Amino acid sequence: MINTHKYLGETWIDIDHGSPEEIHELMNTYNIHPFVAKELTSVTPKPRIEFHDKYIYCILHFPAWKHTHSKDNRNQEVDFIIGKDALITARYDTIDSLHKFAKDIEVNEILDKSGDSVHKHSHHILMKMLRSLYNGLFEELAYIDDMTENITGKIFSGQEREMVVEISEVTRTLLNFKRVTDLHHEILVALGRRGAEVFGEGFAHEVEAIVLDYQKINTTIRSNLDVLHELRDTNNSMLTTKQNETVKQLTVMGFVILPLNLIAWIFAMRTEGMPIIDNPNAFWIVMGMMITSSIITLVYAKHKRWM
Repeated sequence: MINTHKYLGETWIDIDHGSPEEIHELMNTYNIHPFVAKELTSVTPKPRIEFHDKYIYCILHFPAWKHTHSKDNRNQEVDFIIGKDALITARYDTIDSLHKFAKDIEVNEILDKSGDSVHKHSHHILMKMLRSLYNGLFEELAYIDDMTENITGKIFSGQEREMVVEISEVTRTLLNFKRVTDLHHEILVALGRRGAEVFGEGFAHEVEAIVLDYQKINTTIRSNLDVLHELRDTNNSMLTTKQNETVKQLTVMGFVILPLNLIAWIFAMRTEGMPIIDNPNAFWIVMGMMITSSIITLVYAKHKRWM
């Protein structure tokens, strides 16, 4: 499906799971290279940027966690063909931030009919679109912040064992965010540098503002990873402390039981000359010895602060 939007003298053509016939028509209309047109029909695993005579073709992936519509939680790809006459995007998944941006453009088309030629070829739509996509990443990171706060609360409420898996899942998600977004910087820098040659210096200045948004995201991801690293260490320390406390208690119990076992073993030998064996109150005497031994052992352990 192809949706066309016009705003402030600019044309945005959005390809949503475009068919080969639709893309072939666009290829002829906007003189797109056949190899580039073929790329628009399927997902590309790696980001890339290519410079052609009349347009720039680049591929960016945007990681998603909460706002994903894919069962395998894959990264969301957007292909950009940035030309002087039009901006063409191709996507292969429902991207919430891009969908919201399209709705905003539709409203602006209705409300603002003036100045259609004032911003001709200013790439206003492209810059707002990139900001919208990066704002979507900020929303994802805000959700991860909430998850981190929730994990922190559970760690200090005695759920350290359950949080081991949750910390690992959030860390894995952030590492994926970092791996995907780290590749954006080189592409954005190249886009600004070469775009200045094709579209003018104003284009490069606009891209610099986008790079700043990217750097904020990158810094936020690294900060969250540092926080999760500290949380993991804290959680492991608290788990170790609990385990040590459990081992300590079991050791004290073994220390208390040891003299009881010793007494029981002695009187279980049944050898000649065994004292109090023939006494009618022998059972109670032995029990009294065991109870006395237990009390003395417990008092000693308490004195040594083992308990």
